[in-house]
Formats: sequence, C-alpha cells, structure tokens
Amino acid sequence: MNDPHLDPGDIAALFDRARLRMARELRGLTQVQLAREVGAVTAASISQFENGHTKPAASTLRRLAVALRVPPSFFAAPARLAAQDRVNGFFRSLRSTSPRDRQQALAYVHLAREITLELEKHVALPELNLPRVPTDEGQPLRSADIEQAAAQIRNHWNVPRGPVQDVVRLLEMNGIVVVRFRVGVEKVDAFCVDFPDRPVIALGADKGLRDRSRFDAAHELGHLVLHGQTGKIGDKVTESQAHEFAAAFLMPADDIRSELPERLDWPAFLRLKAKWHVSLAALLVRAKTLGVMSEHTYAQGWKALSVRGWRKVEPGSLGNPEAPVLMQRALELMETTGISFADFINRSGLPEADVRTLLSRDTSERPRVEF
Repeated sequence: MNDPHLDPGDIAALFDRARLRMARELRGLTQVQLAREVGAVTAASISQFENGHTKPAASTLRRLAVALRVPPSFFAAPARLAAQDRVNGFFRSLRSTSPRDRQQALAYVHLAREITLELEKHVALPELNLPRVPTDEGQPLRSADIEQAAAQIRNHWNVPRGPVQDVVRLLEMNGIVVVRFRVGVEKVDAFCVDFPDRPVIALGADKGLRDRSRFDAAHELGHLVLHGQTGKIGDKVTESQAHEFAAAFLMPADDIRSELPERLDWPAFLRLKAKWHVSLAALLVRAKTLGVMSEHTYAQGWKALSVRGWRKVEPGSLGNPEAPVLMQRALELMETTGISFADFINRSGLPEADVRTLLSRDTSERPRVEF
C-alpha cells in the first residue's frame, strides 16, 4: 500500500517512471512543454526519467508534482505494468484523432485501472468473466463466426432472449470497468484497453444518445472478445468485425429477423428502435445483413435518412445514455467499512481531482444539476 508519509528522499528512491509518463499525458503535455512548466530541467532529462535511465532528485520531483498537479507520492506508487509493457487501446480511426488526444485518453484509462485496483484492496469487485474467441491467425473471421461469438457471450452471461436491458450494467457485472469521459478529450471516440486483469471500456461523454452509446459499448466488447491484445488497432477489418459483433449482440438474428420490415416502413422501424434501444441506422443495416431487405431498398433507406437529416439526429429519443456505476458503488461500499474518500486518496497517492472526475464525484459533494 502506498504510504502518504513517505519523505521526499524515499519518493525519489522509489520513483516509478511509468507514473511520470502517465501524469504528463493526463495533462496533455509533451516532454518539452513539461520541462518549460517545471523550469530548471530539460526535455532530455524528462526523457531520461521516463526511460528509466536516471531518477529525478527530490527537489525536481517536488517541482514535477506541482507542474503536473499530482501528490509527490504518486511517483512512488507501484505501477502494475512496466512502461515498456504499456497496453494500447482500440481506437476507431487513427486519422481522426491526434496522437496527443489518444495519449491523454489512454492515460485516463490507465488511471481508471489504477483506481479500480486500489479499490480492490478494500472491497471485492465482480470477477472478470469474459470468454475470448480463439482466432486462427491464418483464417480470417467470417460473419458466421462473429454471429456465433455474440450468441456465445449472451449465453455465457445468461442474457435472456430479446433486447439487452442495460449493456453497461452487464459489462460491469462481469468485471469489465466502464468509464464515461468528462475530461476534455471529447475528440476521442469510444475505445477499450484490454488490460489482462481488468479490461477498461471508455465511452465518450459527448454522445447524449442512448442507442449510439449502447452500440459503442457492444462494439468495444466485440474488440475484447474477438481481438484481445493482438488485434490491429484502427484497422478497417478489425473495426468492421467489432461492428458486426455489436449488431449480433444487441439484435440476435433468431430474435429480430421476423420483426424486421422488408420495405421502408418507418413507423415499424421506430417501434423497433423503442423496443431494442438501437438506432434506425443499425436496424436498417441489420435488415440488410440478415437478408430481410434487398440491397436496393437498403440504399433507398440510407438516402431517406440523409434527406430527412436523420443521419445526424434521429427521431424517437430513448433518453439518457446508460451510466457506469461500478467504481462509484465500490467507493460507497468502502466508505461503509470506515475508510473515507480522503483516506483512500491519501493511501493511494492518486490525484484527487482526476479521481473525482472519473468517478463523477463532484468536488463539493453536492448533487450535480444535469442538462
């Protein structure tokens, strides 16, 4: 356990280079920018610190802590992964997000995992229960394999036939950590990081759409099930497979095929949207994929969505996106054992403001008015 009473010399001796990199990326800074913020230290020195070639002196550590807005003890906490083993995330498109935005988003996800592992010292979280689909490197995944994988996961998790009631809750009940970003990295779409102990799925805060958010969550589950740590990141085939998985997971063929209209019956599609909590666009694709709708009708459907402006804003709002609760409930449970939030922060050495942000815990502890 991290000791909040470590003196500066001890922290310098126990310096963890992975934590320095995480703190720098949390703040969206380059090594050059951090050196400028700290003063009296060069970008080359920071590179040396992060590579493990040298350790900062106690006085330098204090300045780094101030510049990065973390407690000095943050740098002494044991990292669970060495920097060279840093796990990357599955990002939708590597072209649409800058490397710095991705690094910052990844740093928050690494922090979410750290919070979870610290919480696990005090409370028991659901065990990770995530079957993986073994993939043959030489054999590409076929659509039938993906449909089967989605059915296997539903079966393994005892999901009843029909719509999934709450995708986020289902993921959390099976030991997957879900966070929703409120941290200024909205340019980054949903993504996941397949940590071996606790995979983390990050959902964007900018999509106030329940249907799209559910599809995002199922898409990231697809990456974890189908691609694990070996899949190609940002690859078109990988993304297409995760999309197919999400559709099959949310709309199993045997359950929805008979309900899908073969013509463009929008009232019928809107009823299905309300029942299955998926978008009109997703239903349209599913109708074509399952052979219910012809290619011609499908193409007409997409034109109609565009003409009506429904590709941007669909009719039939489903309400707020599903909200993660696992970490917040774990924290509340921990507090019933006599360990306060302040104790938790002190013992973990984690930056309080960032922990509050990830847990949606308002600094004032008052309920937040949501718009």
